[in-house]
Amino acid sequence: MPSQQLQSVSDTAFWMAYYRALESDRPDALMHDIYARDLAGERGEHLVQRLTQGRGMTWPILRTVCFDELIIRQIAQGIDTVLNLAAGLDTRPYRLRLPASLHWIEVDLPEVISYKEEKLAGETPACRLRRVAAHLLQPDVRQALFTEVNAASTNVLVLTEGLLTYLRAEEVKNLANDLHGQSQFNYWITDLAAPFIVERMQEHLGKDLQAANADMYFAPAEGAEFFRPHGWNMQEFREFLSEGRRLNREIPMARFGRLIEPLFPWYIRRMREQWRSGVILMRR
Repeated sequence: MPSQQLQSVSDTAFWMAYYRALESDRPDALMHDIYARDLAGERGEHLVQRLTQGRGMTWPILRTVCFDELIIRQIAQGIDTVLNLAAGLDTRPYRLRLPASLHWIEVDLPEVISYKEEKLAGETPACRLRRVAAHLLQPDVRQALFTEVNAASTNVLVLTEGLLTYLRAEEVKNLANDLHGQSQFNYWITDLAAPFIVERMQEHLGKDLQAANADMYFAPAEGAEFFRPHGWNMQEFREFLSEGRRLNREIPMARFGRLIEPLFPWYIRRMREQWRSGVILMRR
């Protein structure tokens, strides 16, 4: 039986893939990923049982859908290359309707790339897909890759889904600077967690995360303003509380908040500030 313990930060990819599988099984699914269950395997299922007692979580699906929508829109507006950093078990090149001319580059650790290539060996992506095994925290490796991609592209969209939270602020600053240093890297989509959310995650999953060397760090109190000194300006913010209501996948606490808001408006305002997490689109 696969271990029910997180063993490394890469294991979070199995966890998230299983949530996509659960969503895909719903009659009112917001997205369909026919590859997710096989990619997640027993490992993903057992991790969900261990970490959340088998319960679904709303925010991973909200994050996935928000990324999907923003990616599709940006591609329609002229993106020719998508650079997906710490791609994990993402399957967008297979499940989204993408132009065949699009270049999609996935970057992750060698063991993740190897596993994914094995699992998807018989599948055909909708676009031109390339996978790169690289350690993104090694500055020379990262910069060499970015320089290569920049030279071969005219309009790059960078994705960092589920990555930044596991980095320290200095590491995020260095990554932002390196991305901005490439003239064709024009857009960046990432998720951003509020300090309160990271504290709650550490409170509930701290021992598991620490054992896997997957502690959560990055949750800047200033939100997207963190990136402005490094050349990135926020264009759009998809807040999970609002997106949950729009997509009919409301976070339980948000639904409760709406019910009591007439009685305790000050409390709901504070709650919204504490829970202010979501997906941001930035432009250089």
